[in-house]
Amino acid sequence: LREAGAEVFVGDLLKLADVAAALKGVKRIYFSMTPQPYYADALTVMAAAARAQGDIEAFVHLSNYEQSYMTLEKMTAPDEERHSWLGGVVTDWSPQQRAHWVCERVLDWSGLPTINVRPTLFAENPHLTWMQQGPLSNGELRLPFGKQRLAPIAVHDVAEVCVKVLVDPAPHISKSYALTGPELKDMYGFAEDYAAVLGRQVTYIPEEVEAWNEAFLDETVLQESLGDPGAARHVAAHLRIQTRLIASGRYDALSDQLETLLGHPPRTVRWALENNTRLRELAGAPSH
Repeated sequence: LREAGAEVFVGDLLKLADVAAALKGVKRIYFSMTPQPYYADALTVMAAAARAQGDIEAFVHLSNYEQSYMTLEKMTAPDEERHSWLGGVVTDWSPQQRAHWVCERVLDWSGLPTINVRPTLFAENPHLTWMQQGPLSNGELRLPFGKQRLAPIAVHDVAEVCVKVLVDPAPHISKSYALTGPELKDMYGFAEDYAAVLGRQVTYIPEEVEAWNEAFLDETVLQESLGDPGAARHVAAHLRIQTRLIASGRYDALSDQLETLLGHPPRTVRWALENNTRLRELAGAPSH
């Protein structure tokens, strides 16, 4: 980043003094963090510092797709009605999804000029990449999504949208964009993309939801990766709920809003896979 010309400030997002110092001279903010228990705390600290500074032109918040249907009405519906609407074995939203809901309320109340970017499932999501290391090396794509369809979005496109909004924020202030990728397909269809990228046959093997969660979302493994038991529990809970929501059809949606914002066709899942060197390495496929 420094070599690219960026001024880098190293600090703690939970320390108001650090955040306020980092914002000096800044007029437009992009806020994003990895899922973690203190997500809402960090955004609130950032919003407080931005409001105190008083001259912020845009606060772009990378939220999540679930916020497009996490309305107060849905969240306060009787348990039976809410569970029926969420579908399958889903009982509620994940702790990370609730954190994003709180963050959007904080930004509403702050009076800051806010834009919420709400992407659907990333094409680079762990479900579709590193969790598939073992299965893909055996020519299998093992996921508990049945015949449900989804339209994953490339991280590259999300980044480009955020840059465009930051460069010219005025038309976007107070708006929230629920974004999907360009292709709505089931995993049988996406298995063809994996096969084309990896240069071998890939067969989609549907799994049972809870058995898959048990096998692939081991908190001990996540803790080794994240180095924090609290963060591991938080991420595991989020990914389990996300798995159930996908399996229940909550991501079966397609929008052209991404193409409108980009000004060109969005990148496909196949493009994202082709440009994911780590995925090919994990699957034991030769690099392109």
